[in-house]
Amino acid sequence: MARRYRPRQFADLLGQESIAQTLINALKTGTVAHAYLFTGARGVGKTSCARILAKALNCQKGPTPTPCDQCSSCEAIGEGEDIDVREIDGASNRGIDDVRAIRQEVATRPTRSRYKIYIIDEVHMLTKESFNALLKTLEEPPDHVKFIFATTEIQKVPVTIVSRCQRFDFAQLSAERIMAHLRRIVETEGHVAEDEALELLARRAGGSMRDAQSLLDQALAFSDGTMTATAVRQLFGLPRGEVVSQIGAALVHRDTAAALRLLQESCRAGSAPVDLLDQLIDYWRDLLMLACLGKDARTLNFGGSLRETMAAQATSIDVDLLLAGLDVLTAARQRLRGTAHVSTILETAIVRLSRLDQLLPIGQLLERADPSRTSSTAGVESSQTSASSTKEPASGKKKSPEPPTSPSIQGPPNLDDVWPKLLDRLGFVLKTRLQTGSRPAILGPNTLVITFPSEYNAAYEYCAQPVSRQQIEEALRASAGPSWSVRLEREGSPHESPQPAVTTPASPRIRWEQTMKKHPLLTHAREVLDAIPTNIDPDFGQPSAQPMRDETNPTEEP
Repeated sequence: MARRYRPRQFADLLGQESIAQTLINALKTGTVAHAYLFTGARGVGKTSCARILAKALNCQKGPTPTPCDQCSSCEAIGEGEDIDVREIDGASNRGIDDVRAIRQEVATRPTRSRYKIYIIDEVHMLTKESFNALLKTLEEPPDHVKFIFATTEIQKVPVTIVSRCQRFDFAQLSAERIMAHLRRIVETEGHVAEDEALELLARRAGGSMRDAQSLLDQALAFSDGTMTATAVRQLFGLPRGEVVSQIGAALVHRDTAAALRLLQESCRAGSAPVDLLDQLIDYWRDLLMLACLGKDARTLNFGGSLRETMAAQATSIDVDLLLAGLDVLTAARQRLRGTAHVSTILETAIVRLSRLDQLLPIGQLLERADPSRTSSTAGVESSQTSASSTKEPASGKKKSPEPPTSPSIQGPPNLDDVWPKLLDRLGFVLKTRLQTGSRPAILGPNTLVITFPSEYNAAYEYCAQPVSRQQIEEALRASAGPSWSVRLEREGSPHESPQPAVTTPASPRIRWEQTMKKHPLLTHAREVLDAIPTNIDPDFGQPSAQPMRDETNPTEEP
């Protein structure tokens, strides 16, 4: 079908009306350029447009914007067999010898046609030497020679080539345009197809008309004349829209187990994980459009009966979380390239989407980076409150003091008072981790420092997770006051009490790492961001790459 229904006139180029009109005007006014560069995604009409332009130039009734498609020249060009119109594959004819042959041929006039035309497909595959050899000929070709280049990767074409051509960017086709064209093909072929089936094929084509026609050919062969949406899903492993909607609803309601269960059931039913991920991206994008545009959202991938359900879901989730969810899904889609663990990546993305509400806001991160900001603000507020409380009303009667909104510690900081209250407000697992090996201490008036010895690294990692740390901070502020903050440290931080010396001599590598951990940059990162270095590059701290010192010579300085 892709060959039978290939465009034969400029009017047949769907979605490229502006390009077609420009070329038609050039043919009418006789201002056809000597070189054209067509760029765009696959299957959008670049090579077809090049053939139509070649027919328009060499038609026996031309040059004309409407080639007759009946003369010997038009028929030969349409079949790719004309001796004066050479179609060259840039991927297999990319060497400098091939370009030299073209340079020798352009000097001779065409055999029977008006112009000698060279159509080079995938021109970006030519070598650098080939492009350089083509420059002079491309800039000043003979009057009887025309060049038409086509490429899907314009960024790989040298700018010296682009500047010598008229460039046209071919746009991808919308799903509506593709669906309408597929319906006309089905009717012409005498088949029957459901609208939902055609919509699935149009969306799967990704803006490529050629891909859509190839998919239609395959689906009609599988459906035996009557193409249904169920048959299309079965053939290509596409999930049902209701399943994607149910997974989306589970993610919106933070039901991780339900989302994973629906995902696994859909995969067992034959849905491809890649297609599931693509449809989840479309679904999440539709939620974002509904959240931003509301009823004005028009271009949705999921519509019909699902629109009202999705509109309700869009109002129950924040736009920032929708943006973060799209980042998670698109990053997972990129990671699928070159990996065999497709299902694992998809399941990981599902779990991350269900935990979006546990992301920390920027204000809380800034508060952690600079606890003194919150402490100073709280101090100003408390001083203002104390000053206002000393004033008496005009009637001479004193107002009774209002009860505090949250519990706070009176007088100097007391670890024996803060620590038990903090533990009582935590869950069993987190409380056990804090009690195992940690050494709490109060630094200043409003900071609780919890230090973990090196042998309790697992407990530190668990407590340092964003969710666990947020729970600790909330429990501390509920127990001690809103201006309090917590700091988690490993053994070796500057606030830690001295440890007994290790009798076993450390290896040169360990001693070097201990020295590097005292670097001003790492010290500042630990104090401001509460960051812990886990792997130090051997070249860290050196102006240029130098080899590590020899293990056999431990006295040598790093």
